[in-house]
Amino acid sequence: MLDAMTRPMTRQMATFAVVGVVNTGMYYGLYLLFLMRLPYLLAHVLAFLLSMVGSFFLNARFTYRTRPTLRKFLLFPLTNAANFVITTVGVYVIVDVLQAGSRFAPLLASAAAIPVTFVVSRWIMLPSATAR
Repeated sequence: MLDAMTRPMTRQMATFAVVGVVNTGMYYGLYLLFLMRLPYLLAHVLAFLLSMVGSFFLNARFTYRTRPTLRKFLLFPLTNAANFVITTVGVYVIVDVLQAGSRFAPLLASAAAIPVTFVVSRWIMLPSATAR
């Protein structure tokens, strides 16, 4: 039986994953929309920034059920920074150290980054819960 502390965390992890899928779809849709009029790099940056804002509000409302604040909003990009560092190091290790192919390396590295990204976002969105 799951104890009182584990149940909310399990729900949060599942919701975090769903929000991630929705956010990825939102990013890609925006990217394709912007790509019709903008260079690909600008389309990527704009879609990334807008989807990060969407991710913040979706995670605040559904994953962590907390009120979004300016402080949390300003700290939220740390989740993407953590994800970027882990996936970049992961891709390097998979391709250059392990000598595996580069085609699926980002997917494997991203999967490894999900737990850390969850912990960082939980720390930002629920600072009192992570202090326990």
